[in-house]
Amino acid sequence: MFSAERNGYKPTPLEDICRWIYSFVLALAIPFAFVQLMLRGATRNKDYNRRRFERFGFVAHPAKPQGYLIHCVSVGEVVAASCLIKRIMKEEPDVQITVTTTTPTGSDRVKAIFGDTVHHFYLPYDLHMAMAGMIKRVKPKAVLITEVELWPNLIHACWKRDIPVMVINARMTDRSAKRYKKIGKLFNPMLGKLSHVCAQGERDFCNYAFLGVSASKLTLTNNIKFDQVASVSNSSAPFLGLSCSDSAILVAGSTHEPEEDILVEAAKMLWQATPSLKLIIVPRHPERFETVGKLLDKKGIAFVRSSTTTNVTHNQNVILLDEMGKLNDAYAVASFAFVGGSIANRGGHNALEPAAFSVPVMMGPNIYNNPVICDFLQQRGALTIVENAEQIAAIVGQWLAEPLLRRNAGEAGRKVLNENRGALDTTLACIKKYVS
Repeated sequence: MFSAERNGYKPTPLEDICRWIYSFVLALAIPFAFVQLMLRGATRNKDYNRRRFERFGFVAHPAKPQGYLIHCVSVGEVVAASCLIKRIMKEEPDVQITVTTTTPTGSDRVKAIFGDTVHHFYLPYDLHMAMAGMIKRVKPKAVLITEVELWPNLIHACWKRDIPVMVINARMTDRSAKRYKKIGKLFNPMLGKLSHVCAQGERDFCNYAFLGVSASKLTLTNNIKFDQVASVSNSSAPFLGLSCSDSAILVAGSTHEPEEDILVEAAKMLWQATPSLKLIIVPRHPERFETVGKLLDKKGIAFVRSSTTTNVTHNQNVILLDEMGKLNDAYAVASFAFVGGSIANRGGHNALEPAAFSVPVMMGPNIYNNPVICDFLQQRGALTIVENAEQIAAIVGQWLAEPLLRRNAGEAGRKVLNENRGALDTTLACIKKYVS
């Protein structure tokens, strides 16, 4: 049985003062956040508005207590954690799984993957009463936090109740580590209450050690995304009637501004020599579907929406994928892919997703979210760094001219993925140390 005493942390009076100041400042911001929630719900997401009180701890009771509470910020974390959740459900079929998110898109992804098989709500704001109330309702036997979402009052509420808290697939950039070091009076007590940290890479492992996490509570598991993406199976049904054997297809996945504009300019250059090339644009956030549609209209680019067509004709060269949950369907028919959030300074999204389909990958220079994955792919020749439309057009043009080069790059990416699996088993082994 886990206990606070075994966790080895003893609180100090200074910690309580720091946590009180933190909670007071956060509480001052809550009225503004509540208004924002109302406006967001009124204009964009009715379901988010209807469930806004979940953010204050008023959450539904699960069917059974003593299960796992797994927090995933948004879409990427939900997808990455899905293989772990499915494995726990298989090994412990009678145990309740609760999954929390903070974004509507993350919530939609939970429903799409798991339906009603998991208990789901939005994670409350990190206020003492909200988090304590939520924990009292759910009564989890363990809390698993994915990647970077460290909330002092959530962790404190669990620690007081002898509930182990683990960070899985933990990520900690050099920049974040330096910032947290400067506020050590607040951050260090929170780290002390963690039961274990499963780091996704060497950088993350070293940064948690730098912040004071002891060796006994820190494990380098590697990135669970290798296991999750490796489980993706190739679709036998062509997406929108498309096939890369009929025409070259460039998929721009999880894009942000200004990446759509850059990809369109690259496509214009490529169309001069390869007029049959198709471009599939997949914006990261659904609220940008209309924005990208208007951008294409403004540039005079004819396009079709995936939501309104079932079969793309030979003379329709630009497809706006305006539906959630279909990015892998697009990657399955891709000849080559650009992974977004990387020219835009968002740290880059998951390059393993197209690599799972043996597709050569391009990304911009901002790849700090997944440096180990990108480094592996670069070293093997599966990932090419590009910074503008000209460079995208140049590398795609080279792949078009040399199909063997393109095939070798794609196969190298899939090989990297297969060689680095195993984080799932290591993570589960860490979890089992703290739960019966």
